[in-house]
Amino acid sequence: MTDPKHTAKVISKWLNEQEFHIMKWPPQSPGLNPIKNMWQLLKRWLLRNYDCPPCGIHELWDRIGHNWYQITAEEFQKFIKSMPDRCRAVVEADGFYI
Repeated sequence: MTDPKHTAKVISKWLNEQEFHIMKWPPQSPGLNPIKNMWQLLKRWLLRNYDCPPCGIHELWDRIGHNWYQITAEEFQKFIKSMPDRCRAVVEADGFYI
């Protein structure tokens, strides 16, 4: 979990009851945010799959939506499973970005 003030007690209780192992990391740490990595993947796909920029915001959102749904569960899991290594890298970097 990140910032405790944003963590609902009922959710924390449920996670504990389900025996989830929750990693703690500091808030405002984008290098440790798996969704940031997913956006990077999506950005690479968009650059690779289209020859020209979108004509407007609606076309951009269409492209994002189409490519987002191409991301597999395995790719999401890969980023989530990278968290322990990312945490170690931040510790080794004395808390700086990785």
